[in-house]
Amino acid sequence: MARRRLMSEAAWAERMALATEERDLVRHYTLSSDDLSVLRTKRSPANRLGQALLLCAMRHPGRALAPEETPPAAMVAFVARQLDTDPAVLSTYPERTQTRREQLLVLMAEHGYQSFGRAEARALLSWLTPIAQIERRPKILIARVLEELRQRRILLPSPLVIERIVHHARAAADRVTYRALAERIDAKQAAALDALLAPPASGGTCSLAWLRQCPSAPAIGNFKGLIARLAAVRALGIPRLARSAVPVPTFDRVAAEGQRITIQHLRDLTDVRRRATLVALVLHLEIALTDAALSMFDKMMGGLARKAERRTTETAAATFGEMQGQLRLLAKAGRAVVQAHEADTATFDAVEASVGWARFLRALSQTEAMTAVDRTDLRAELIERWPAMRRFAPTLLEAFDFEGGRSAASLLKALGLLQELNASGRQKLPKDAPTAFIRKGWRPWVLDSQGRPDRRAWEVCLLSELRDRLRAGDVWVRGSRRFQRFDACLLPEPSFAALRAEGPLPIGVPETAPAYLDERRIALAQSLSDLAERGAAGTLEDVTLEGGTLRITPLKAQTPPEALILTQAAYDLVPRIKVTDLLLEVDAWTGFSECFTHQRSGRPADDHTALLTAILADGINLGLTRMAEASRGPSLRQLAWAHDWHIREECYAEALSRLIEVHRALPLAQIWGDGTAASSDGQFFRAGGRGEALGDINARHGKEPGVAFYTHISDQFGPFHTKVIAATASEAPHVLDGLLEHQSGLQIGEHYTDTGGATDHVFALLSFLGFRFAPRLRDLKDRRFYVLSGMPIPEACKGLIGATVDAARIEAHWDEVLRLTVSISAGHVSASEVLKKLASYPRTNSLAWALREIGRLERTLFALAWLREPELRRRASAGLNKGEARNALARAVFFHRLGELRDRSFENQAFRASGLNLLIAAIILWNTRYLQAAFDALAAQGTPAPASLIRHVAPLAWDHIGLTGDYIWTADTRPEPGKLRPLRRPSALLAA
Repeated sequence: MARRRLMSEAAWAERMALATEERDLVRHYTLSSDDLSVLRTKRSPANRLGQALLLCAMRHPGRALAPEETPPAAMVAFVARQLDTDPAVLSTYPERTQTRREQLLVLMAEHGYQSFGRAEARALLSWLTPIAQIERRPKILIARVLEELRQRRILLPSPLVIERIVHHARAAADRVTYRALAERIDAKQAAALDALLAPPASGGTCSLAWLRQCPSAPAIGNFKGLIARLAAVRALGIPRLARSAVPVPTFDRVAAEGQRITIQHLRDLTDVRRRATLVALVLHLEIALTDAALSMFDKMMGGLARKAERRTTETAAATFGEMQGQLRLLAKAGRAVVQAHEADTATFDAVEASVGWARFLRALSQTEAMTAVDRTDLRAELIERWPAMRRFAPTLLEAFDFEGGRSAASLLKALGLLQELNASGRQKLPKDAPTAFIRKGWRPWVLDSQGRPDRRAWEVCLLSELRDRLRAGDVWVRGSRRFQRFDACLLPEPSFAALRAEGPLPIGVPETAPAYLDERRIALAQSLSDLAERGAAGTLEDVTLEGGTLRITPLKAQTPPEALILTQAAYDLVPRIKVTDLLLEVDAWTGFSECFTHQRSGRPADDHTALLTAILADGINLGLTRMAEASRGPSLRQLAWAHDWHIREECYAEALSRLIEVHRALPLAQIWGDGTAASSDGQFFRAGGRGEALGDINARHGKEPGVAFYTHISDQFGPFHTKVIAATASEAPHVLDGLLEHQSGLQIGEHYTDTGGATDHVFALLSFLGFRFAPRLRDLKDRRFYVLSGMPIPEACKGLIGATVDAARIEAHWDEVLRLTVSISAGHVSASEVLKKLASYPRTNSLAWALREIGRLERTLFALAWLREPELRRRASAGLNKGEARNALARAVFFHRLGELRDRSFENQAFRASGLNLLIAAIILWNTRYLQAAFDALAAQGTPAPASLIRHVAPLAWDHIGLTGDYIWTADTRPEPGKLRPLRRPSALLAA
């Protein structure tokens, strides 16, 4: 049976082509002095040139020239110049195949080349197999093979032979992987794994299907369901060390395959492959279920806290209403007492006459009862939620063994005691119950006057503290990926020490604390002095500094009316198009659909239409079922297959990078910006339908549950990164993720956010990572500045200074800050994960404290620059406006299902966010190319647009794009390669 081709003939022709570009000619075909010495021994100029061309072809692309193949003229001319030979003599070079073959053998012997044979094939297959364990993409493997053959000086065989080697290497890598995983289990464990696939005698789904269907909504029943699944996975007894049998990417790939593959398909696999896949899947499920259960515990505690907060607010309002009448009566009685005292009459008679003694006593007792407990404190209401916590707390403690450092010793001891009490059924706490974990704010609620704890309050406090410590990372659970110890997130200390010794570290500040502090001291002094001098002279634009008080005038709109007219005129020329045709056209320009390779084989999708339809279903929030009904062609089964096996987050990221790279190279994009600045912002989407149970509540959006898509956009309008975050989450930890994790070629140097994206920790890390952070801070005039001890402060600025930075703490923890920075820069841990852990510490962590002090320094320097540089304010405002305009386009595109997210799983929500961002990037790219054509048409009509106006025309309009109706894919309507669709008729605005 013929194997499927891994690359097209056109792709192979490109890989095997001789160089023609000047840079490639110099790189590959420059002859050394030794080469020239050997070639000059040849008898005639034609032979010298012909054999030189044979030698160059052997070196790149690494093959022999085919019989009767004529090298490109540029290559011939370049080689001939080095030989001082006329290129025309090549026409007299012997054309006999035998002659060429003989000369080729001589050249191979002289330069150490060999032909490709069976021995070389076996050696290459052995070399490629371990690589194919990790890298599955055929094009990458082929590129590695070609490079290796060139390094070994082995002439390239035919493309079919190379593809056959790649096929064999991938198959051998699979066999090695499956055997390594399957050999880690015994016969009993293998039988238990096979039993997961057996259909139950009573009907219904098999055990594996039940394990893979993990509930996500935070509810007690779902939590117990997760724990039951986790117990079932642990009962299989698969050793965790089996994960180390294969490389981590390989293990994750096999586990992901096991997650997606159908039960029937699993049953049909060979024994070794089936058991290996189940081993990886089960170990993956153990981690996923552990994280899911602990995350659900976190969410349930958060839900109870929100309910307690709402109840506290309602109780406070009701208590105030109830107390008003009693307070009026007590106030009236008090006034009567004062008057009696002043008149020297009987107090009792005065109270009796004013309110009545019985009413006075009743009001007093009722007021005492209402004030006996502070009903406005959240903790009081949270303690009342103890029965709800009791419904899941025992299950939590039985399922997990919590570990921690010395700071968590009291907490861990208390957890052990609570587990013993649950097991024995005892209600009363022992006298020596641990209480050191109880924070100051909780102590009045947990401990009585003798220091004895109340069981309910103690347990509620314990669970709340456990939640906080898990978030911070100083309490962890073995086998969890998300809730692991904080140090495990960072580079190991020996690795960091080796990197530092090798130097320099990839950071944007001096490597020593004294050098950093000296540099910042000088910058602060200069900035403060400049601010004071310019404030006194009145030369600060839109800023006044008088008597230590700042006044900042808001920026005025910078868009001239002529730009609005130009925008309308240009878009009137842009052709109307259906969104399906737009995607087809953009795909023809960029080939982004090739990035969505098969989960296992690494090949592009066979059904191109089904793939694009599934991507569009994500982007417009229609979903696969309704998309199958609204599109002509792909069935629901085809869409589901394409989505399950070809759509992954890494595919979306690679496809997005292709669009961004093509867009940033367009001349029009260069007018909007140079690609070195960016902004980021979150966009809230309400959770409706089945997804409502997963949606978090954010105070900014009222009581509507939902999530946020946090997106980074460049100054060229390219949305180069997006991710899903909880609506309740702070945006600040995610600012760095987009700047560090995007796959485009953008080199961002300056970044803008609104106030929600700015914290002292973010200021510190962005500075250390080499970015200039310029957030648009709310109420900047009311914020205090921080300076270093001993600095001279101008008199005009003294009212702005809040405190001094603790330089000693920065120096004491400098190495820890550098290790954290390098860990983030190297991709060892995400910035958002670290920042969320640091922000979750119940007490000030030393590293977090040092980062805060650094952040205060950096924030002060930024604020001083913001006040003195109006251009910085304008850049930040323009960058954020681009993000807000992009959000308007996103809202228009993501319109199906009332613009609500109705997906239960985080993975599907992430697909929605990535699909939306990819579709927006495609619209921006398409608009940009056609806007350029429109501007060219306007110039041809005698109305050229200056760049100063063009920079105000955004590629974010959508009125001309058909986003609704039937989704039909008609490749016949696509323009010819290298051409665009005809523009529309010019607008009447052109004449104006």
